[in-house]
Amino acid sequence: MKRLIWLGCLSYFIIGLAHVVLGSVLPVALEHYGKAYSEGGTLIFTQFGGFLVGVLLSPWLNRHLGKRGGLLLAFGMLFAAEFMFMLLPPWGWLYAIAIVAGFGFGMIEAVIGTIIIAAVKNQTAVAMSRLEVFFGVGAMVMPLIASGLIWANYWKLSFLVVSFFAILTLFLWAKGSFGELDAVLKKSVAAAAAERQQAKRAGKPLYQGKEWVIFSLFIVFFFLYVGTEMSLANFMPAILIEKLGMKEAGATLSVTCFWIAMAFGRMFAGVIAEKIKYRVYIMASCGATVLLFILFPFMNQVWSAFAVILLLGLAMSGVFSIALVFSSKLLPGAEESTPSFMIAAGGVGGAVLPLTMGWGLDHLEVNQSVWLLAAFSAGLIVLSVIAFQLDRRQISMRAGGGSIGRPKHET
Repeated sequence: MKRLIWLGCLSYFIIGLAHVVLGSVLPVALEHYGKAYSEGGTLIFTQFGGFLVGVLLSPWLNRHLGKRGGLLLAFGMLFAAEFMFMLLPPWGWLYAIAIVAGFGFGMIEAVIGTIIIAAVKNQTAVAMSRLEVFFGVGAMVMPLIASGLIWANYWKLSFLVVSFFAILTLFLWAKGSFGELDAVLKKSVAAAAAERQQAKRAGKPLYQGKEWVIFSLFIVFFFLYVGTEMSLANFMPAILIEKLGMKEAGATLSVTCFWIAMAFGRMFAGVIAEKIKYRVYIMASCGATVLLFILFPFMNQVWSAFAVILLLGLAMSGVFSIALVFSSKLLPGAEESTPSFMIAAGGVGGAVLPLTMGWGLDHLEVNQSVWLLAAFSAGLIVLSVIAFQLDRRQISMRAGGGSIGRPKHET
């Protein structure tokens, strides 16, 4: 089990690298190709499209290839795409390559999350938080690597770094042995077909009754959360430049500070969530996030703005992983599909809400744009309170001998 978790951590580290590598070198890449920032934004949006397709198709591909086969396909696609990026092909080709890259790391994220949630029965939140720590480390390290390579005029080798780690991890997944979990990872097409036939005969839909309410609630939650996180990470330097008149180099450090706080917070998020229960952790984290976004417009000094950014990183650090576990525990029997749907919803939010934030920075005052982030996070606290009440009601009904749908886990 430990080997599986650590290989999952390496995989999430690579996802972190892949998520930010294109953005890290985008200014010099656009200069190389003679393109405008709007075209660069379209390229990143295209990569998110590939990410979304990879996440949504992962359950289907898992059923036909097995989870190990699906991971090998995804890592192979990521390796090939990042290697092609490094070769600097004609600009038009980059859109197709971006789709392949996004598909690869989107599928990796969905499959690894599904494996860990299904395989780790106890301390699931701790395991998922550990994965998210490594995602944060990857997202934090890649801009530093890219910065050094840009300074040395070898910026295109940034893609080779991701490509190297992808092929290394592909080899480890291909050759690794995980004991009794090998049977799950190598599940055959015939076994998957038999399971589908059995489910069809049972005549049970994936979600039943009030489970659709829970499912829909978390879809919106992940849309808002990832959109808020990506908006903050992408536009934080621009906000500080406009608000405080900072230089670009100093403002860019805010992103590094944010990811350092995120990585640090994720080291403890799982342990805390297991102790105080998932629903309490999610509601408290979302409440702290709203409060900090409300305070941010009033921070008129560099030190106070950075302090709020660090606190935001800590407050938001465990929300994604704990909410992913929380939603899966509330919807038992659908662990193969629920993480993929939630990650896909996050992918859509991560593509759409930054567009709204960019519009706000173009057409509103900078503090008004920050209030958009506060509005997004206010939606999170409303949804987390509803989830809290639903979960507490289900626990009360089970304690009283009631039943709602399928058996649930304590959350």
